[in-house]
Amino acid sequence: MTQATTDALCVNTIRTLSMDAIQKANSGHPGAPMGMAPAAYVLFTRYLKHNPSNPEWHDRDRFVLSAGHASMLLYSLLHLTGYDLSLDDIKNFRQWGSRTPGHPEYGHTPGVETTTGPLGQGLANAVGMAMAERFLASYFNRPGHPVVSHHTYCYCGDGCMMEGITHEAASLAGHLGLSKLICLYDDNKISIEGSTDIAFTEDVKARFAAYKWQVITVEDGNDLDAIAKAIEEAQEDKDRPSLIAIRSHIAFGSPHKQDSSDAHGAPLGEEEILLTKKNLGWPETEPFFVPQEALDVFRQCVDKGAKAEAEWNDAMAAFAKAHPEIAEEFAPIMNGDLPDGWDADIPAFTPEDNVIATRAASGTVLNAIAPKLPTLIGGSADLAPSNKTFINGSGEFQVMNYQNRNIRFGVREHAMGAIMSGMALHKGIRPYGGTFLVFADYVRPAIRVAALMGAPTIYVFTHDSVAVGEDGPTHQPVEHLLSLRAIPNLTVIRPSDATETAEAWKQAITNNSGPTALILSRQKLPVIDRNRYSGAQGLAYGAYVVADAKGKNPDCILIASGSEVNLALQAREQLAEKGVEARVVSMPSWELFEKTTEEYRNRVLPPNVTKRLAIEAGTTLGWERYVGTDGKIIGIDRFGASAPGGEVLNKLGMNVDNVVKNALEL
Repeated sequence: MTQATTDALCVNTIRTLSMDAIQKANSGHPGAPMGMAPAAYVLFTRYLKHNPSNPEWHDRDRFVLSAGHASMLLYSLLHLTGYDLSLDDIKNFRQWGSRTPGHPEYGHTPGVETTTGPLGQGLANAVGMAMAERFLASYFNRPGHPVVSHHTYCYCGDGCMMEGITHEAASLAGHLGLSKLICLYDDNKISIEGSTDIAFTEDVKARFAAYKWQVITVEDGNDLDAIAKAIEEAQEDKDRPSLIAIRSHIAFGSPHKQDSSDAHGAPLGEEEILLTKKNLGWPETEPFFVPQEALDVFRQCVDKGAKAEAEWNDAMAAFAKAHPEIAEEFAPIMNGDLPDGWDADIPAFTPEDNVIATRAASGTVLNAIAPKLPTLIGGSADLAPSNKTFINGSGEFQVMNYQNRNIRFGVREHAMGAIMSGMALHKGIRPYGGTFLVFADYVRPAIRVAALMGAPTIYVFTHDSVAVGEDGPTHQPVEHLLSLRAIPNLTVIRPSDATETAEAWKQAITNNSGPTALILSRQKLPVIDRNRYSGAQGLAYGAYVVADAKGKNPDCILIASGSEVNLALQAREQLAEKGVEARVVSMPSWELFEKTTEEYRNRVLPPNVTKRLAIEAGTTLGWERYVGTDGKIIGIDRFGASAPGGEVLNKLGMNVDNVVKNALEL
């Protein structure tokens, strides 16, 4: 069998496996896997540095399928090249409990580097992975010891290229000169509704050239030699990321559906599959046929990968011998272990510190942690002075200065969120990113996928309420707290003062199972006297009693978060003067509170005390679960207004008098 014949057999194995699995599931997207099978085959068998026997090898190349609907392309490759993904898994595509869900899911299928499906996010994830590789290479590598040196490959389709996040992420990648980032662009000119000409006529290659990317064109998506040459050319560029635009044909080989939108998101149909196999010279045997000759070629990746990792292990041993101190850090950092005493320098705030905005306290805490946690890296969407996200003593992460820890994300909130996910998934990096809470709307798609993946990202959202003031309702968050709390596996924490802010950062850093959103004030807040009231360690439980009724069960419970805890404490004093004994509960995090035991929740909110008042400068929806049918909620169910922040709060009922009035009515 000639090499050309063997190559064709391997490519068609990917195509037929993909279309058979999709047909069996009666659901899926066959067109893209069939069109990009040649490029994927060349990449996985000739250039991708990976070890199917150890998908977690630290110095592997990363492959991101940004066009996640083409999942059967990735599953076919993983099975064929020897990952722990069986043919039965392929046959169970898109079924309940299967290891081959409709779109790739991180942590669910061996070899899947990130969850993709929302188009464009995968490219931004890949940018984050490439940034992580550059930082870690700068941190660890020494002359003659390049122990961190790998590429990040990303497969994008026309839909990815249309999404705004792709523009944001690609622009930043070009600015940063991420030369180890290579994007394979499936330029098939078809989307769900038909030809891309109906909505997408820009010059994509010119756009990427303007972003400072190297742009390479492969005119024929079936020309394996041209694809190989393009990948080599991309690898050789040491100054720019590379876009390889591959002119492919959706559903290649299908007599009636090639180059048709009909092949995008529906099975080909049994009759068309038989015609396609005949057209490709494929045996018309039972579905899921894998020729042994093709399997033998693909499975060479197992030995090649084991050899590559063994060589890297030898290199690591030589590195450890030459540079033992820095080498000793490698495994703990890549495994996400926290160094001893990482939180030792977090300050203890007191009332003598006067009033402190929790955003300012956050910046102080960040800079207390950063020297002890050298891979804590992040920045802001062009708001670092306001978000207080700059790490003092470190420079900017820029071209040829990849060792620095302050990332200038620019006004690119969506890309920032997805880039953070890519950095976290790469491992070795603990990323954070900041913007105003109202712009959580721009980050939300990335937050949702981060929560789905359990990525330990940290979002620093400042300017947390209508107290933003003069900027007006466009910049005053109202519904945003609730919208974030609605995302499963996202921990939202809104601290009441500087002391709780320190505790919030501790929770964020130690949360390895999902993202954390810190919700911080612009306005200055009193530091609660912890000698008079309870310590802030209760934040770890999501809610705790700050101040209790004197000498008896409380007549009512005031529940608040953030800046409104101080209102509740002041109201408690006035209520006591009127003969009403109130308990004040700080509830900075619903999610942490719900993780506690029922016994603890009942201690904080005794079921027999039904007169409860919740106070929060945001929408009231959701607080019903804690106040019950006999309780009340003070919140803001309208947009704000442009005026000094204190006045806006007062006009909208966020004042002590209103808290006292409502408590007495209860």
